[in-house]
Amino acid sequence: MVNYKVTVFNGSPINAQTTNDVFIKLVGTDGESELNKLNTPISFTSTQVAWPVSIGKLIQIKLVKKKPIVFAAVDWFPAKVEVESPDGETYNFPIYRWITDSVEQSFREGTALRAFEDSHSIGRDSREQELNQREKDYCWDVYAEGIPHIMKAKDLDSLPPEVRFSCTKSKQFNFTATAAMKELNLKGIADSKDNWTDINDVNRVFSNKDTKISKYVEEHWKEDAFFGYQYLNGVNPILIRRCTALPENFPVTDEMLFPDCQSSLAAEMKNGNIFLLDYKRFDELKANIFHGKQQYLMAPLVLLQKTPDDKLMPIAIQLKQTPAEDNPIFLPTDSEYDWLMAKIFVRSADSSEHELNVHLLRTHLLAEAFAVSLLRNVPMVHPLYKLLVPHTRYTLQINFLARNLLISPSGFFNKYAASGGEALSTILQRSMSSITYKSLCMPEDIAERGMEDVPNYYYRDDGLKLWDIIQRFVEGVLGFYYKSDEQVQHDLELQKWFSDIFEHGFLSQETTGIPQRLSSVAELVKFVTMVLFTCSAQHSAVNDGQFDYGGWMPNTPFSLQLPPPTTKGTTSEATMLNTLPDIGTSAQGMAALWLLSKPPFDFVPLGQFPEEHFSEEFPCQLIKDFQRELEMLSAEIISRNIGLDIPYTYMDPALMENSVAI
Repeated sequence: MVNYKVTVFNGSPINAQTTNDVFIKLVGTDGESELNKLNTPISFTSTQVAWPVSIGKLIQIKLVKKKPIVFAAVDWFPAKVEVESPDGETYNFPIYRWITDSVEQSFREGTALRAFEDSHSIGRDSREQELNQREKDYCWDVYAEGIPHIMKAKDLDSLPPEVRFSCTKSKQFNFTATAAMKELNLKGIADSKDNWTDINDVNRVFSNKDTKISKYVEEHWKEDAFFGYQYLNGVNPILIRRCTALPENFPVTDEMLFPDCQSSLAAEMKNGNIFLLDYKRFDELKANIFHGKQQYLMAPLVLLQKTPDDKLMPIAIQLKQTPAEDNPIFLPTDSEYDWLMAKIFVRSADSSEHELNVHLLRTHLLAEAFAVSLLRNVPMVHPLYKLLVPHTRYTLQINFLARNLLISPSGFFNKYAASGGEALSTILQRSMSSITYKSLCMPEDIAERGMEDVPNYYYRDDGLKLWDIIQRFVEGVLGFYYKSDEQVQHDLELQKWFSDIFEHGFLSQETTGIPQRLSSVAELVKFVTMVLFTCSAQHSAVNDGQFDYGGWMPNTPFSLQLPPPTTKGTTSEATMLNTLPDIGTSAQGMAALWLLSKPPFDFVPLGQFPEEHFSEEFPCQLIKDFQRELEMLSAEIISRNIGLDIPYTYMDPALMENSVAI
């Protein structure tokens, strides 16, 4: 008889252990054992599996959870199983998923293998069976034409247990949402249709939930310097671009901007001091109607100028795309409320641009396409699965909730945002047509927008360093497994993952610049770097500051109730108050931003891998190196922020979720 020592480790979720009977079978190159019962309840247990002869090199284990006749079924979340063979070799079997039924389930030994390396028939059969099941569990669906495809799921219970929220996450998410609405209802403002009569009353909506930055916003939101600053380091830092030629539909003149003839637009553009914001995707949209009132959403053009003291100041605003008599170009020299109202309409447009394009589409929906393709096409034993699965955590459930609560016919945007209703699908489709590979790869995006040397652009400074750290990590891991371009080209599982993303994520649009096939290790590294960066860093940059910058509603109103002024000199404080969203709409928007910005209790920062999917020494060492580099960057950011009036923390790896999980 030979003995195999089997050690079972439970996962971290609450109620991970089970009181049901659990059996294990070892499968090796020279045979397999019988089912052996493990000790229960399982929390951390070792047992001996005895067999007359060695079964060779272990390939997989099979686990079965059986409900005793007189007891209820109790789900089980094993983390991993370690098996020490008679010759002293230790095998690791990563699991990290809920086992909810009595069906026998197979799990591969943890050494990463691509399909052509899986030489034993048992391994090949196991691989095929796993992918066949995954194709059934993770099916593509079309939520709306012209946007990335989603995972097919009729309700939360139809999501596979492995991708659902933990018990802790579900309770916290529901509690946070309920608490926010209960507070608004107690104050009697959740459904108020009254307009604001005093701008200072806005801070009473969530007076006990202010952040340091939201208080700063409240105090400085009217200032031109802060208006410009937000396009560098607020929640939408990817719209601004250097302007080298004035758009033909934006007839700004030197007489408007430089009446003293001390400079000119041509000179300022030549010196790299002029920047453009263009919300053209909102042109000629029919804004939403709610509470029986037409809402307003503009498509502004904005010029900003870098001053000698390195501030970005707005110098001209045109609120519609087509020049006309009733579409004046507003200037800082106009009356206080003419200029302030122009900026409010810009900030309102930016809130929709940010939420629907920059946040929802470019992080959440793309992350879902990346996740579904990975879970559908790549087996657990594949190195790509091991590398990317931590960055899919909770994405499918949070996106299911987002569709139901935010963009469905009964969701937030249709009930409370100017960009809801008929406009919503058009905005998403137009935004989708603007996505390019370059715009998703931060170094290329920064260069294409001409933003390489703009001072005080902390999103860029921190993000480029983070991109480089992620790229080195990805290059090290993938370079360990792929030694030649031919190995990339011939990995059919890898190519299917990529082609599914191209078809279902980018809708087969060649204009995106996404290649249709991976042809080299370098291409693979670049694409995986983009995927990992999008699911962690980019999402953090455009998500985590939502309440910071939107907690003071006038800075980012989701909707506006009056059209913009068509002539100058007709606005006042009363005009502003009647234009801003009513009290109930404001409160609902602020509650949504508070919920979406609140860090979860089971937060996992970038670089932390509670689930140990890799077994080989080299990738495990790369993970340690990755963590060390992230810690150094975090310390650098903390040190830099000490001297800033507005600390920029959204690219701090220590504060950044590892996946699109909120």
